[in-house]
Amino acid sequence: MALFTIALLLAGSAGAGEPLRRGPETGLPLPRFVAIGSGEANVRTGPGSQYPIAWVFVRRGFPVEVLAEFEHYRKVRDRDGAEGWVHKSLLTGRRSALVTGAIRSLHRSPDPSAPTVLLAEPGVQGRLLGCRAGWCEMEIQGRRGHLPQGHIWGAYPDENFD
Repeated sequence: MALFTIALLLAGSAGAGEPLRRGPETGLPLPRFVAIGSGEANVRTGPGSQYPIAWVFVRRGFPVEVLAEFEHYRKVRDRDGAEGWVHKSLLTGRRSALVTGAIRSLHRSPDPSAPTVLLAEPGVQGRLLGCRAGWCEMEIQGRRGHLPQGHIWGAYPDENFD
């Protein structure tokens, strides 16, 4: 019994002593990044079609952060902090990110002295392929490159994934 309790305690904690939050519908971590999977996605004021549409995302692949789940709806937040509810069928787990700050260099490898593959302006959206050790690999207009994780919105500061 004691081992089972310890296992539950360990499974319920995420690094630095913070509790691991999971979505009640999917069991996936909350918050988490996803992307808009449709060319048009209605964002509602509440979790259901009876709630009014607050605005519409019109950019497929736009990254959003899932904050909560209720039945078939996910509460999302965009990079400006606007929040609303989107039907799960309009979201995709395929990651994307937005370049932030200033014009950024995407490098051939995760090294600031590596050759530049392309320059990306703030707000440019790309497919996020993975992040490791403070660098993220992105694909923008068919070209792949690496940039520091702090230069994008769409991945958490210490998040590592492939």
